This record gives sequence, C-alpha cells and structure tokens, in this order.
Amino acid sequence: MLALILGWSSPSLGGAPLCPYQLRGYAQGTTYSITYYAPDSVVTKADVDRQLAEIDHSLSLYEPGSLINQFNASPKGLVADPHLKRVVAKALRVYQETDGLFDATVEPLVAAWGFGMSRAATTPTPAAIQAILTSVGSDKLGLRGDSLVKTVPALHLDLNGIAQGYTVDVLATLLERKRIRNYLVELGGEIRVRGRKWPSGELMRIGIERPDTNALNAPVMQQVLRLAAGGVTTSGNYRQFHQTGTRRNAHLINPKTGYPFQNELISATVVAPDALTADAYDNALMGMGLAHALVFLRQHADLQAYLIYQRPDGTTAETATPGFQQLLQIQP
Repeated sequence: MLALILGWSSPSLGGAPLCPYQLRGYAQGTTYSITYYAPDSVVTKADVDRQLAEIDHSLSLYEPGSLINQFNASPKGLVADPHLKRVVAKALRVYQETDGLFDATVEPLVAAWGFGMSRAATTPTPAAIQAILTSVGSDKLGLRGDSLVKTVPALHLDLNGIAQGYTVDVLATLLERKRIRNYLVELGGEIRVRGRKWPSGELMRIGIERPDTNALNAPVMQQVLRLAAGGVTTSGNYRQFHQTGTRRNAHLINPKTGYPFQNELISATVVAPDALTADAYDNALMGMGLAHALVFLRQHADLQAYLIYQRPDGTTAETATPGFQQLLQIQP
C-alpha cells in the first residue's frame, strides 16, 4: 500500500457534536478503512459491505459470475450495469487522452506475463505476444447506449487498474448521501477525502511512501500531504515484478508492444478531483516515462503528481508538480 493514513482525532466541536466512526474490513483482495465524523453512526459496516458486493458482482475478475467475466466470455458483448458503464467510459476517455498507453483490454498480456489470476510458467515468446496483440486494443471496444460491445471475440477487459479508485468514490458517495461531509475512505491504498478531523479541525493527512535509495523493495515514509477534498492514488513497479536474469519485468504492460514498460519511473502518486481519475492516470503516467509525464501533467491542470524515478547511476530522486508541492506545504 503506497499511501498511508496518518493520525485521527476524537469527538466534537461547536454546533451539532461530531464523533469519529471507523469501519474496517476486507474487499477486492485487500483491506479497506473508512473514518467519518458525524453526530451518529449513520453508515454501518453492513452498508459498506453491501455496496462492495454490488461492485464486485459487476467489476471483479475473481467473481465467476460477474458482469466483466460474462463480457470476457461473450463473443460480442452484453448489457452493462451502471458500474461497468461508468468505469469503461472513463477507461475509454483515458485511452484516448494517453494515446493508448492506458488500455483496459490488456488483460491477456497481463496473464501471459504471469500477473493475472495465476502465475505463468514461462516468459511469453515474441510470437505469443504478437498473437495476443491481435485481440488487445480499446479501439475494438465500445459503449452503445447500455450495451458494451466488442469487435473481436477474444477481447478481454481488466479494470483492476481503476476499479479500486472507482470503489473508493462509490463509498464516498454512500457517505455523502447520508450528509457526511468529513471523511477519509481508503481501499488498498487508494484514497478519497473530504473535510477535516474533529474536534481538532485539522485537514486530513496522507503519507506517501517511497523506495529506499539502496533497495527498491524497501519503501519508507517520504512525504505527508494535507488535502481538503479529492482523490489520491499511487501506482508503482517495485512491488509486483518478476526477475528474468538481470531484467526486472514489472506488472505494468505496454499495450502497444506487449512487453512490460521499461523506463526510469518507480512510482507515481496522483491527486485529482476523484479517486477514479487519479487511479486511471497514475498507471498512464508510469508508462510515459519521466519527461513525457511532466509534459502531460503541464497540459492537465486538474492533475497533480509526485513522481519517483531512478537516475542512471541507480539512485532514486523525486519531482512534483507545483500544485502537489503546495499540498505538502499547507498548514493544518
């Protein structure tokens, strides 16, 4: 988990007393944690778990009967529910904006490289990769009203790159519907935040890990940002990888070439108006490499980012957009 939550306060301040309520559990192969401040426990763990189950029925590759698995098994497509429609619509927009570097149809390549639901026995051959590429590409995917369609029967969706960010947003909406305006929702390190802690009135604090300079698999706390509202997500290549000789193959696969991305970026933390947006672009930035990512960020003012990269001599360094730097400097 690349983003860690720091610090909580207890009871109330002025007006209607606000008390802290914490909900924790397991979902989507990881843990979730919700802290909200309200006069009463208006959202329960049962409410949260029902919402999570609904999302899994739509988006989870690990649930055999889910809509996404039905789509992957179908030759032409199916009628999508609101969850699948929203996430695919976002994926298609980001696909266009990133010139195809983010592609939700990359699942067969992810599986071939051993990062799918089961570990591949061998590294895929160039011929195997070329064969798989014929059924990869969001240009073969479309939304027509309520229908999610594909032009190639073997096309498979994998929304794991953004499903957790979307889930965090849905849980935040669940809180908002109960008129909760001070909360932090976290699932697998992806975060959505609004308001302040009570009774201190402090902004929520979010810690960002970075790899240790001498060991890429030993992250340490690096930065703490304070955020009034928005989503914060992180993508990195130093936790999920396979070693082949001297080559480190990370789990982020280039949908154009079929091979893992190879560039100097180690992780990208993105702040955006919502967690779905942040989650989609953190993956895309990782594929761009440092120079391209910085140009892209200058062209997208709604995104702020903190990038950790490896210098040619093997040491790590970091850079951040001006907006992200301001979040690090905000006082409580």
